[in-house]
Amino acid sequence: MDTAASPLVGTPDSASADRNRRKVATAAALASAVEWYDYFVFGIAAALVLGDLYFPSGSSSAGVLAAFATFAVGFLARPVGGVIAGQFGDKHGRKPMLVIALTLMGLATTGIGLLPTYETIGIAAPILLVFLRVLQGIAVGAQWGGAMLMATEYAPEGKRGLYGSLVQLGVPIGVVTANTVFLVVGATTSESAFASWGWRVPFFVGILVLVLAWYIHTHVEETPEFREAERALAAQEKGESRSPLRTILRKHLGTVFLAGGSFAVNTATFYIIITGVLDYATRELDMKRSAVLTVSLCISLTQLVLIPASAALSDRIGRLRIYALGAAGLGLWAIPMFLLIDTKSLLWLAVGTFVTSCFLSIMYGPQAALFAELFTAEMRYTGASLGYQIAAVFGGGLAPFMMVLLLETTGTSMAVSAYIIGLAVIALLSIRILAKRAAAREPQP
Repeated sequence: MDTAASPLVGTPDSASADRNRRKVATAAALASAVEWYDYFVFGIAAALVLGDLYFPSGSSSAGVLAAFATFAVGFLARPVGGVIAGQFGDKHGRKPMLVIALTLMGLATTGIGLLPTYETIGIAAPILLVFLRVLQGIAVGAQWGGAMLMATEYAPEGKRGLYGSLVQLGVPIGVVTANTVFLVVGATTSESAFASWGWRVPFFVGILVLVLAWYIHTHVEETPEFREAERALAAQEKGESRSPLRTILRKHLGTVFLAGGSFAVNTATFYIIITGVLDYATRELDMKRSAVLTVSLCISLTQLVLIPASAALSDRIGRLRIYALGAAGLGLWAIPMFLLIDTKSLLWLAVGTFVTSCFLSIMYGPQAALFAELFTAEMRYTGASLGYQIAAVFGGGLAPFMMVLLLETTGTSMAVSAYIIGLAVIALLSIRILAKRAAAREPQP
């Protein structure tokens, strides 16, 4: 697989090119961070308050399941966002789709913060909540491909993995920020005030996303690789219409599913430890909400170092080697992680989820560059987005729901460990096939 980026087009000198790269990489990383913040505050709120406020029932478990089902709906919408943005992003540019995605996310998140509860407007409340969650899903599905390609297609030669990891850092930054805001609000309000209005405060930060969308629209240029691909296709097609989605579905659908299969264990385990474990530890193990949120925050901080480190290493020894190491680690650690969590000790919960976070970071660092290199520039937005969002649906979106369901039906956390192990096996098989395909494309000596 190619790890080099195309040279910058039309830049007057290397200093100007470097400044432009830094500006674009920073904008892409910020776009990812604020988008994921908006997306994650819903997951935390779903674990803490949304079940009671929007899905009242006689069972706390039923309310949480309903809230997590709404959480999963956002994931079902993500491939829709990926397809729409990919189709237009591969034809008209990465930047416009990123700006639209940020605007949509800002409006949807702010809307959730303003939404009346079931007690106020009845059945309209959960319906509107689901609708706004769908908009969040479409937005984040559209955003990832745009931000990832803005970073990787501007990357200097031999540093595509490192530049792609800057966008991946948006996930831990989003988690840290979301947890921090919830901790601050929880610490400065009473339990009744938090349940009444305090939980809404983190959603109002979504307004800042609109400011960032404006900045990217007015200050960031389109990527050089897209401009090159656009010129080449214009010369070849002479005005004929093209469909990146049709090309992907006809010729590269297998690669899309392999990409999704390789990543599902990562996104599932991630949402299990930041959302599922939060519910499990507070509701089933009677641990303090603030303590568990603090652990999640601290662990996410370590990812800020591990993600770029693993990405930089992948630039030197190969994406798939690092990627496979992380997938194998998640499968092997799944049982020890829950054995430690079940001790009800905050220290052992921290140890169990920290080790898991290390393996997540090892996979997540090179993932953006790996997915970008699976497809050529003229269909990269569509192909990479579809692979990522398929994994998000069958991995991340269902994971917290599956965790609660497995715990309720089996009564043991080992069922959740088995779920993670099964996804890890699928990931390793997918990675093996991708590696064989990459080796087959290498020129023979």
